[in-house]
Amino acid sequence: MAAPFLNSTVGKKIIVAITGLVMFGFVVGHLAGNLQIFFGPEKLNAYSHFLHTQLPLLWGSRIALLVSIALHVVFTIQLTALNRASRPVAYEVSTPVQASVSSRFMIWSGMFLGFYILFHILHLTTGTVHSEFDRTDVYANVVIGFSSLPVTAIYILAMVALGFHLHHGVFSLFQTLGLNHPRYNSCRRGLALAAGWLIPIGYISIPAAVLLGILVIR
Repeated sequence: MAAPFLNSTVGKKIIVAITGLVMFGFVVGHLAGNLQIFFGPEKLNAYSHFLHTQLPLLWGSRIALLVSIALHVVFTIQLTALNRASRPVAYEVSTPVQASVSSRFMIWSGMFLGFYILFHILHLTTGTVHSEFDRTDVYANVVIGFSSLPVTAIYILAMVALGFHLHHGVFSLFQTLGLNHPRYNSCRRGLALAAGWLIPIGYISIPAAVLLGILVIR
């Protein structure tokens, strides 16, 4: 039963939607945790310490996220290949009339986010590329890390890519899951627009506060 479902276009789209929903939940939860930095180092470090004492929850979430990312990427690539195979002769003139900017850049924004996630893990999770990494002081790691203009620039670009990805992804996943009705479409557009703007702004507020001297090492 699983093989025919996964081999179908509808099945692939549903998997992409469900894994996208899982990742959306992680992005929102991660932002809520990160924003605790504005309450001071004690608050953020206590939050980090709590997470690391809940190993089943921490690693369960990480594994679920990694599996979701892998499935999302694989089935998105397959859907893109199927879409291109359905029209093997390329259009002489391609004019995307109805496609939004965010939808046309989904593949590129996704690829950039993939590379950025790897860098972000090495930077603020493992400390591999962070010269002053301290596992006991997450607040200092963030402030020192974002004191670097190149790092902050890459982070901001990644959040812009995230905004494009969320805007189209949030709108599309509800359509895939069956919530495609004129009664709900305005809500879907509003939620997609809010996700595409507010979540990246929330993330960008942290490095911006570091560069503006609002967040400093005390």
